[in-house]
Amino acid sequence: MTHTEPTLRTPFTEVFGVEHPIVQGGMQWVGRAELAAAVSEAGGLGMITALTQPTPAALVAEIERARTLTDKPFGVNLTILPSITPPPYDEYRRAVVESGITIVETAGSNPEPHMDFFKQHGVKVLHKCTSVRHAVKAEKVGVDGVSIDGFECAGHPGEDDIPGLVLIPAAARQLTIPMIASGGFADGLGLAAALVLGADGINMGTRFMCTTESPIHEKIKQRIVEAGERDTELIFRPLRNTSRVASNDVSKEVVGILDRGGEFGDVRELVAGARGRTVYETGDINAGIWTVGMVQGLIHDIPSAGEVVVRTVREAQEALERTANRFAQPVA
Repeated sequence: MTHTEPTLRTPFTEVFGVEHPIVQGGMQWVGRAELAAAVSEAGGLGMITALTQPTPAALVAEIERARTLTDKPFGVNLTILPSITPPPYDEYRRAVVESGITIVETAGSNPEPHMDFFKQHGVKVLHKCTSVRHAVKAEKVGVDGVSIDGFECAGHPGEDDIPGLVLIPAAARQLTIPMIASGGFADGLGLAAALVLGADGINMGTRFMCTTESPIHEKIKQRIVEAGERDTELIFRPLRNTSRVASNDVSKEVVGILDRGGEFGDVRELVAGARGRTVYETGDINAGIWTVGMVQGLIHDIPSAGEVVVRTVREAQEALERTANRFAQPVA
């Protein structure tokens, strides 16, 4: 795939070896080979989601499938969360390295326990966090870059409720490693704004959900196009484990139960991951909880992932040039 489009070089593209400062979010049930490969083939950084695959062996097969679709760099997202019966994280980690992957996105908890292993195998680590203090800690333990998530984001925004307009420059002021901004980005205006605020690129999740290569039902993509920025719910707020999801019958019920003093056990069946997967597979928007960001209000089409990458860079360059020219003219 040949592009004549100019590129935006930043510390992120230099360190991680990609053409454009655009990363596809590592989304559960969504970050599969066809989407990751399409993003990378267009010059961005695609991400396969490790735990979408049921076993480490299945992850190896998915990585190989992506390699049949692109020879450009792509990464693997490994979200590590404490749980009663955790997945075999060490086996997934080993599968990533043995497959020759050189970029890993960590999320969910402190990446420090995994750093020695990844560094020994030449893997660059991009760590996703939701606060400046966690980003600073990640830099101290040796990650190569951070992805900072503003309150607008889909999924877990943390408990500080700091939106990107404040969080991005606050983090940029304290970090020396490349930082990409996440949460609320869908186009070149967002990329331009992130760069001006001090970021070195952007991460987009919801935008890439709504592309032709995204492996979710067409009805869900159409729902994202139709929905506005107000059509999300914040579930688990009383439990201090906030997650932003699509507003539907199930998420509204969950919010209501917990607001009335309910506990996690009272909503466990409603929020089961298998039900969310059913949403993406069947197109039934009320089959379960599914993740989407406020940025869906800025999404109005279902293009290819490659078009999203190239269009976003072009729009950002035009926006930056237009703004510079606007203020370069003397005021009458």
